Amino acid sequence: MFLALLSALGWLVARSPEWALRALSVVLGEAILAFQPRRRRLIHSNLSHAFPDRSEAWRRRMARTCCRNLVETALLSLATPWLDERRVRTIARMGPSVEAWVRSLPPPGGAAPRPAVFATVHMALWETQPWLKAVCPVPIPEFGIIYRPLDQPAADAYVKRTRERFGMKLLSRREGFAKALGILRSGGCMGLLFDQNAGMQGLLTTLLGRVCSTTELPGLLAAKMGAEVRTFYPRRTGFWRVEYGTALIEHDGTAVGITIALNRWLESALSDEQLGSSWLWAHDRWRHQDVPARRLRLESKRNVLEEEMRLRGWAELPRRTRIWVRLPNWLGDAVMALPLLRALRVSRPDAEINVLGSARLLPVIAAAGVADRLHPLPRRGSAGYFLYFWRLRQAYPDVWILFTNSFRGDAEARLAGCPQRFGIVRSGRPRPLLSHRYSLPAGFDEAGHHQLKLWEDFLKHFGLAVPPDLAPLPAGLGPLGAPGAIGLIAGSENDPAKRWPVAHWRRLIEALPAERFVLFGTPGDRPIAAAVAAEFPAGRIEDLAGKTDLEAFAGRLRSCRLLVSNDTGGMHLANALGVPVIALFGPTNPVRTGPVFSAPYRILQPPGCPAHGGENLSGLDPETVIAAVRSFPGDPGPTGT
Repeated sequence: MFLALLSALGWLVARSPEWALRALSVVLGEAILAFQPRRRRLIHSNLSHAFPDRSEAWRRRMARTCCRNLVETALLSLATPWLDERRVRTIARMGPSVEAWVRSLPPPGGAAPRPAVFATVHMALWETQPWLKAVCPVPIPEFGIIYRPLDQPAADAYVKRTRERFGMKLLSRREGFAKALGILRSGGCMGLLFDQNAGMQGLLTTLLGRVCSTTELPGLLAAKMGAEVRTFYPRRTGFWRVEYGTALIEHDGTAVGITIALNRWLESALSDEQLGSSWLWAHDRWRHQDVPARRLRLESKRNVLEEEMRLRGWAELPRRTRIWVRLPNWLGDAVMALPLLRALRVSRPDAEINVLGSARLLPVIAAAGVADRLHPLPRRGSAGYFLYFWRLRQAYPDVWILFTNSFRGDAEARLAGCPQRFGIVRSGRPRPLLSHRYSLPAGFDEAGHHQLKLWEDFLKHFGLAVPPDLAPLPAGLGPLGAPGAIGLIAGSENDPAKRWPVAHWRRLIEALPAERFVLFGTPGDRPIAAAVAAEFPAGRIEDLAGKTDLEAFAGRLRSCRLLVSNDTGGMHLANALGVPVIALFGPTNPVRTGPVFSAPYRILQPPGCPAHGGENLSGLDPETVIAAVRSFPGDPGPTGT
């Protein structure tokens, strides 16, 4: 029944006036963009990644042309069984490059021609390619085409019968390899599509700077049989009008070299606006790396990216996979995430890493050198807050990694139209706006594991293949001060219980009369800092609380020989900068939020305090801290991971 309906529809299309078919192509092409939002986004995203410097208006025009050409091709495919040879010759003709190839063939009865592998692509009206023998005025060698058979046998037989009418042989991808070798061995030609996603069986290569999987079959056939490699493509010249073109591909004779050379030819062809607009941008050519379980690493049966970089003369891969990272809101948490951002940089060297967070945190991310682009959050509560994320749709992010746990952060990613949104899910907090979730394992005790360990497991779940890099950050953040002072952070912005008493801080300073001190803190810490510094002689203490931005704060921290600090973001920043740290913990849990970078540090807690915290910090007497300062740095502490 289905085949009868298909045949009847094809008969009707073949006999319809051109103006009606042209109008139908326009209407249905626009309908694809209007009523298939996922397909529309895919087309625009592919164009945006391929041509990032082009305007959005240009990409919209290309998308519209692509969809109209797609419908036009589908209509011609329906009509093909009802088109006689005379009609075929009015639709298709050989271009100059194909004519030149035909003229180069030896005459019938002469020497056997050199076998040729023709790599073909999904340009508009690609279904006409089996017509080559019908439009060629002279005989050409035996020509086979490898195709993917349909799952329904009757439909497959119908397609095969109609496509072979003009002398081409269709060989099933499942069974045709041996027949293809036979055709090439006798001096014939083999054609096969090479511009589709080849899945795990393909070679991991790049196309238009973006990592993808490419079939190695043209290269294997050509290398094995010593065949020349040519592309074969239709150039649309009008409605149901096409001119065939071919190009000889120069290569190094290896299957890998041929595969890469074909991708380079396709890149060049797509830069031609006419050919580029006729390519099938609606198919998910780059989806091989979209699998969530391996999204954060590069994986395929064969990874030839290093060889491709050598052949292309690249020092590094182009960064075209757009990964967005939503930072935590607190300085300490953002600093603790840095080792994983470094790991992500190594695990996905093809990624353009976009970091989104509070503007005050971004200088630290910039200093770490892990981000390609930094995006400050708009002012919270402003009228344009959520509009900002809606407009990010035109950036076409691929992946959104959320270190936050809030509905607001999830809504930001959803509004930006990112198709893959990764986050951590805890019991009782389903986070419905995420597309993919890492569920906290049953029995996982967050108090007994460092926050970095949880985040590492989260990213490993999505394919991260590189351990966190715990080396301190390179120098270069903010201007240095006079070296040799001891830094003190007496405040704690988000929790007064984490503050060591003012009297204890003053006793520490009194016990070390030969030392110079620098007090750091936020504007909210000014009263505490002033109380600590009160009545000491001028020059003993420099009070910078509330007087520095983050960059200046970091620069002055780096000039300190030691920092004594409550459990604060500044403590984590000093640790990341390689400054030796004595961290004072009482109610909070150093197992979960202690320093993580491989710089010297020591954690001090009140006597009898459990390792996971829970005691009043006032119980940590000044003499213990004074003794630690006098003997520090000593050996580095544990990494805390």
